[in-house]
Amino acid sequence: MGALDEASFERIVKACSACGGTSLELRAYLDRRFELMLGDPNDDGRWAYDGEKFIDGVYRVACTSCGKVAHESHVCPRCNAADALPAALDLPTRAMPPKRCPSCRATELTMLAFVPAVVVSAGGRPPPPKPLAELGDPGFHVISLVCEECGPIDEKDTCPICDAPGPLRERP
Repeated sequence: MGALDEASFERIVKACSACGGTSLELRAYLDRRFELMLGDPNDDGRWAYDGEKFIDGVYRVACTSCGKVAHESHVCPRCNAADALPAALDLPTRAMPPKRCPSCRATELTMLAFVPAVVVSAGGRPPPPKPLAELGDPGFHVISLVCEECGPIDEKDTCPICDAPGPLRERP
């Protein structure tokens, strides 16, 4: 569980407690999947989360009208390490994907990454989030790499966002 559960998230996003505005900016770490060719993304990627994972990754909610911050958390959204989020947002990608699978030398890999994103919700169904980082940028953190032939590549026991030692929380 991240800093918010479903009930507290629902209370926060109904309306701003200061001005009653319903347009809120949500910032979250979200799962994004990329197909890679020779270590470079083939496209912009696609979001790979469900509602629970979205809420799990939310670290800031602010009113777009008056600026009041309704929620802000500095814990790592993956392992709950205290005060790890600000540094993680500033850290560059720790491990760039290899050009080829280290075992079979295949040129195509699948990468899952935690990507900071922003979405402005104004009631109803929100638009898709906008990524705030790309591969190599600060805040972009690789979760896993998978080769279609060999399976997972170089899995680590540390948190993919803040590099804290395990144990990692189970993802919802």
